[in-house]
Amino acid sequence: MSVKFNYKTLEDIKKDCLQNNINISFSEDLSVLSKNLEINGRMVPNRFVIQPMEGFDSNDHGAPGELTFRRYKRYARGGAGLIWFEATAVQADGRTNPHQVILNKKTESSFSELVKITKETARGEFGDNHEPFCVLQITHSGRFSQSDGFRKPLIVVHDPVFDKVVGIDESYSVLTDKELNQIQNNFVEAAKLAYIAGFDAVDVKSCHKYLISELLGARNRSGKYGGSYENRTRFLKEIIERIREEAPELIIGVRLNIFDAVNTENSWGVNQGVKGEAAKVDLTEPKRLVKELQELGLAILNTSASTPYYHSHITRPYNQPVNKGYEQPEHPLKGIERLFMLAEDMQQEFPKLPVVGSGYSWLKQFGGAAAAANIMAGRHTLAGFGRQAFAYPYFARDLMEKGKLDPKKCCTACSKCSQLMIWGSKTGCVVRDADLYANVYKEASAVSKNR
Repeated sequence: MSVKFNYKTLEDIKKDCLQNNINISFSEDLSVLSKNLEINGRMVPNRFVIQPMEGFDSNDHGAPGELTFRRYKRYARGGAGLIWFEATAVQADGRTNPHQVILNKKTESSFSELVKITKETARGEFGDNHEPFCVLQITHSGRFSQSDGFRKPLIVVHDPVFDKVVGIDESYSVLTDKELNQIQNNFVEAAKLAYIAGFDAVDVKSCHKYLISELLGARNRSGKYGGSYENRTRFLKEIIERIREEAPELIIGVRLNIFDAVNTENSWGVNQGVKGEAAKVDLTEPKRLVKELQELGLAILNTSASTPYYHSHITRPYNQPVNKGYEQPEHPLKGIERLFMLAEDMQQEFPKLPVVGSGYSWLKQFGGAAAAANIMAGRHTLAGFGRQAFAYPYFARDLMEKGKLDPKKCCTACSKCSQLMIWGSKTGCVVRDADLYANVYKEASAVSKNR
């Protein structure tokens, strides 16, 4: 069902929800979005979250580059209370792009400067009482690794669906437990360096079928990290236990796939029913895991679903697909409803755990009204904006100060930022930041055609 955003008023979108039996609420009272929140003794100035969106603009050593600093200064001036810094690799061969940032001893000082400038910029705009809560997402890309620009999967299990996605077969080697142990060491080392750099929290990325996300569903893997629930969750739980031991002051978060949305034997959050049926949500294991992670010190949960490498419409509903992509098989509002409901399920199960909901960017100028309704109703604690932040880094400020967003500045859900990621280019908003990224897009397109 190819449906594009074509709403002029809040009543228009409410009417479409009603006609399509879609349960999304909106509130014209946005005051709840300006309320602060305490997480483990640290204050978050408001309920807006900048979701982790990779810019792929590091320098040759993997340290934040000029455009990285530009992006986070813009976010800081934009007023969001929580800035979830982009996916940062824990080792070079675990990157999705040769210019993805990487945190190690050589790059730590650059990250320290990035955090310092981000916080100073925000205080300079809003005063000493506004310091953004800064989370660094640390990651290993697993089967989607292409650190030199060419796909070099590092897989933890063979899967009939996702092996085809990355073009491998059963003869392809799987990471050993010993290799995973070293990757685990790198996660812990990156977390300790994030604390030294000045981040308030670290996110052990466990979504979108990257390495840890894939491990959570790895029923067909043997050894201590596969098969049973206890084994599949062991890697993530051990990382969090070690971070608590080795960096006890560092707050720990996780961006977690609640629902993989693919019915394979190695799926997470999916009812393991009849093969060939559409994937059905089963949150038994995700809820069990979050309960156990809370006991280990988890302080904030950021929710997501599926993977952009296969079912991109579930992860981020769009108006236009990427090149050679597919038209959405459902109304985008249905996808947004699903993301909201998954976050709500987790928030209701764990009422004291701050949960970040996602799926707001396609709603454009009405995203703030949906966020206010969700937070007031207790469906989640914080509202995360990803592509909208690329396009409109000052969206939070405008909502708090003006009570509305400018439709001409909002994300168009055109998928061009996603296309730049696919091409392995530095990434930003081609439409709203055209002075910089329109030429980047043109050049990357030309390169891709010549490959």
